[in-house]
Amino acid sequence: MKLFKALVLATALSGLATAANATTLDDVKAKGFVQCGVSQGLIGFSNPDENNNWTGLDVDFCKGVAAAVLGDATKVKYSPLSAKERFTALQSGAIDVLSRNSTWTMSRDTSLGLSFVGVTYYDGQGFMVPTKLGIKSAKELNGASVCTQTGTTTELNLADYFKANKMEYKIVAFEKNEEVLKAYQEGRCDVFTTDQSGLYAEVLKFANPADHMVLPEIISKEPLGPVVRQGDAQWFSIVKWTYYAMLNAEELGVTSANVDEMKASANPEIQRLLSVSVKNPDGTDADNDFGKGLGLGPDWAYNIVKQVGNYSEIFDRNLAQLKIARGKNALWNAGGLQYAPPIR
Repeated sequence: MKLFKALVLATALSGLATAANATTLDDVKAKGFVQCGVSQGLIGFSNPDENNNWTGLDVDFCKGVAAAVLGDATKVKYSPLSAKERFTALQSGAIDVLSRNSTWTMSRDTSLGLSFVGVTYYDGQGFMVPTKLGIKSAKELNGASVCTQTGTTTELNLADYFKANKMEYKIVAFEKNEEVLKAYQEGRCDVFTTDQSGLYAEVLKFANPADHMVLPEIISKEPLGPVVRQGDAQWFSIVKWTYYAMLNAEELGVTSANVDEMKASANPEIQRLLSVSVKNPDGTDADNDFGKGLGLGPDWAYNIVKQVGNYSEIFDRNLAQLKIARGKNALWNAGGLQYAPPIR
């Protein structure tokens, strides 16, 4: 009897240990989808239509993770989160990855128990004003009232900028983005500030976009990227290399349209990206299955590119409507900052 009880206890403890050691990858495979935290509606990045179909650069990144892990880019569920809610949702395990135009800062990287995996969009904070005010520069904003969202880096950037330029301002802050936009459009503030990409996105919602202008100054660095929980190195690597696979595919000219024919390429970098089986010069098989190191199948990168696209495809598909040039988001060999380590 004592032996039986000991075995039962050992089995129970083993089950608890297994549960405790379960990874995010295990959880995602078990439930069959990736739970992705996104914005509550930002055109070009994460925005739902009337049928709750989500589109945007951040949304496509989530689809890329699902394609890599589950082989199906449609296996994603979206959690719309405010700026205030986003990090708590990730910390609590309510979402698997946060892909929500979030700025990578030192304090966020070191004090929240979270890790940024890369910079999917290089941005900077800007200002929007009604054209009727006749303001042409942020240096003319002394005494202005400024609408912004709480729980973001914009409040601190705002304070730094006005202090550095010895100007006064009044902040008008709200938790939800729609409240900020409503206040600005109702004239409860003179200025609306957020990431410059967000300004170009939000003005598209206005009845008369031409009645507003984005000022030329960019007052901060806003490296935006996906975030995961610390403590799960495998999931961190999966999400990180989803991003790098998209960049490497663009650099190598591999697209959703030509990825099948690219499997016949003699380029070793393309062969490694797509896990193509080839022979070494000595006749042995080259081990091009880099998915194994991630705990994924050999088609992990192929599925990302085939079902979602390379980085330029998701950029053009989602941000062309904002009329934003690639700029700093061009590849490193085209004058930009986007750079991926090699797959080898």
